[in-house]
Amino acid sequence: MNLELMLPLILYLVLVLGIGFWASRHRAGGDFVQEYFIGNRSMGGLVLAMTLVATYTSASSFIGGPGAAYKIGLGWVLLAMIQLPTVWLTLGVLGKKFAIIARRVNAVTINDMLWARYQSKAVVVLGSVTIILAFIATMVVQFIGGARLLETATGLSYQQGLFLFASCVLLYTVIGGFRAVVMTDALQGIIMLIGTGALLAGILIAGDGLPNLIHQLREIDPKLVSPQGAGDMLTQPFMLSFWILVCVGVVGLPHSALRCFGYRDSKALHRGILIGTVVSALLMFGMHLAGALGRAILPGMDSPDKIMPSLMMEVLPPWLAGVFLAAPMAAIMSTIDSQLIQASATLVKDLYLNYLNPKQEKLEVHIPRLSLLCTLILGTLVLLAALQPPEMIIWLNLLAFGGLQAVFLWPLVLGLYWSRANGPGALASMVSGIVCYGVLSQSGIKLAGLHAIVPSLGLGLAAFVVVSLLTPPPDQGVRRLFEQQ
Repeated sequence: MNLELMLPLILYLVLVLGIGFWASRHRAGGDFVQEYFIGNRSMGGLVLAMTLVATYTSASSFIGGPGAAYKIGLGWVLLAMIQLPTVWLTLGVLGKKFAIIARRVNAVTINDMLWARYQSKAVVVLGSVTIILAFIATMVVQFIGGARLLETATGLSYQQGLFLFASCVLLYTVIGGFRAVVMTDALQGIIMLIGTGALLAGILIAGDGLPNLIHQLREIDPKLVSPQGAGDMLTQPFMLSFWILVCVGVVGLPHSALRCFGYRDSKALHRGILIGTVVSALLMFGMHLAGALGRAILPGMDSPDKIMPSLMMEVLPPWLAGVFLAAPMAAIMSTIDSQLIQASATLVKDLYLNYLNPKQEKLEVHIPRLSLLCTLILGTLVLLAALQPPEMIIWLNLLAFGGLQAVFLWPLVLGLYWSRANGPGALASMVSGIVCYGVLSQSGIKLAGLHAIVPSLGLGLAAFVVVSLLTPPPDQGVRRLFEQQ
């Protein structure tokens, strides 16, 4: 094991653990639920931007996305830039109204917001179950990405890398809660920028410049430098589907939407939109271009998901490779911690407090312990599920993303902007969306060549509007609560 390579990674892991212990001190004497799950709504603009970008930028973006670019070519780099407006869309569509209403109803989770808007137990329970199942699937992807990274870069076995990675993430998330998550996300965003820039520079130097690298790609397969990609995979229906799935639909991802609860003021929101969009653009372009150009340097990779750590070892000196090793680790950890803390909040806040113990008996004794225990148990279950990884993790991640969007996009957006939206309409949208998505995804049916998310969102929207119009409107109190600015 190369100590020069491992030292920056070890320093990084120690630093994030230190942030976890520091964040745990903020809970002393305060409201545990508000602090542990939402950080007392105290994020500034830089932290808001970095936590949103870092949460969205995951193993799929840093490992799976470049792996797809390695396999398909420069066309995938162009396709990946569809994700550029995600921060602007999330904070622009949800940000201000979400923050205002969340403070009015004291919302800590996405399902708190759904309950305040729709007053429907069925909507909350379905939302909770969807979050838990989808987050387990996406966290498995992140654990696999972290383990493969350590396996490729350090010589550890896959299982050893998995246990090392999982132990660190679970420890600082369990200890520090939401505040530790967003603070480490800010650190991780900066590390991702540094690592991406270093790797891209190393690739250009090792490949004797961009023109030479593109020439080598053309020699391997002319389709690698075409907009359609290798095998003409990037058809118009595929690109439209991808645009919906990883751009517009991101507004419906609960772990991204939750960031709209926790910022401090309007200035922080506006600064977060600007910084987040710039950082997201640099990361998405740099990561995917590195993966595509990497085909010219390492043309014989057996698993595309290994291209980023393999390139790191090939084109960077060991100490700088160690810095870059921390970058995808940061991308992966920043997504896991966010999903882990929200899945725990769903179990404790949405299900336990609302249904199993609505009287909140002995709250001050049970809730902190139960929250920590749920976070630990969920992480352990994900760790066990990650012991048998698939070949390419990007498809599993996109499958779970689509399921979350099919359930949450319309209830969140229409709940904020359509006064006639009601509980039966939201429930009809959630059920029809997830059933359609599940059937189309599992059967492999592609209507007009489109990904399952497109017809699923179309059906969900139609069901929402029709059922809402055929059933009684929400009561005046709810409408006033959501219409006031």
